[in-house]
Amino acid sequence: MDYNLQKYIAFITAVDNGSITGASEILNYSQSGISRMIGDLEKDWQMSLLERNKYGVELTSDGVRLLPQIRAVCNEFQKLTTDVEELQGLETGLIRIGTISSVATHVLPPVIQKFKNDYKGVKYELLLGDYNEIEEWVQSGRVDIGFVLMPTKDSFDTITYGTDEMKIVLPKDHPLCEYERIPLAEIEKYPFILQEKDNNTSSREFFLKHGINLRVDFATWDDYAIMSMVESGLGISVLPELILKRCSYDIEIKSLEEPFIREMGIIMKDRERLPIAVKRLLKYLV
Repeated sequence: MDYNLQKYIAFITAVDNGSITGASEILNYSQSGISRMIGDLEKDWQMSLLERNKYGVELTSDGVRLLPQIRAVCNEFQKLTTDVEELQGLETGLIRIGTISSVATHVLPPVIQKFKNDYKGVKYELLLGDYNEIEEWVQSGRVDIGFVLMPTKDSFDTITYGTDEMKIVLPKDHPLCEYERIPLAEIEKYPFILQEKDNNTSSREFFLKHGINLRVDFATWDDYAIMSMVESGLGISVLPELILKRCSYDIEIKSLEEPFIREMGIIMKDRERLPIAVKRLLKYLV
């Protein structure tokens, strides 16, 4: 630390504690060392800053005038030190993210690429799972942040990320292709491939809410397996628009007459306790 800053800190600490003795105990210097630093400061500036008496120290009029500026210098130095330490931490940081395949495929790559341009030393670990698994990973500390459907558990610190519309996917030349927007009542007439894991699916809940009983012939969590089965004519399904952005399968993609829109969020246990690299990445994400 610059010796001038040491003198400033010695002066402020003596003022805040009302004595040389208190400052020496806090800063782990001898009383003579604190007195010498304050004396050197007064000598440098050719003025008296403190009056010593048997009760401790008091500010002179010059000391009163200069104290706010000296304190500001020390505060700015502390901020500088904190920023330097944070940037040093970013040189070797690790970011662990729990995510679904659509986010991992279409959201994270451009964001991480931009982040890597600024913080080249950071490494990444992506865990793909369903929403329940991601919540469990965040809760247990296995990952730092996770992408899930909203609403989520109240215990999480949450950032609303955006929305994703669910689209109907159909085989080519399917009877429903004649519709611009597919009526919900038409869905239950055809075999359905459900995106589901461990009996947990927002799709089934959406259709039941609207009085539609799906004819589920197949159930799988894998987006690409569903697209392949639809392409083969095994049924129809609904998938997130995000995963369909770069669809290489020969299928039709339609909107529902009643929009099926899901809200996405980013969850964490405690935003304030996140590693500095993760805090910086969140700024790039949102």
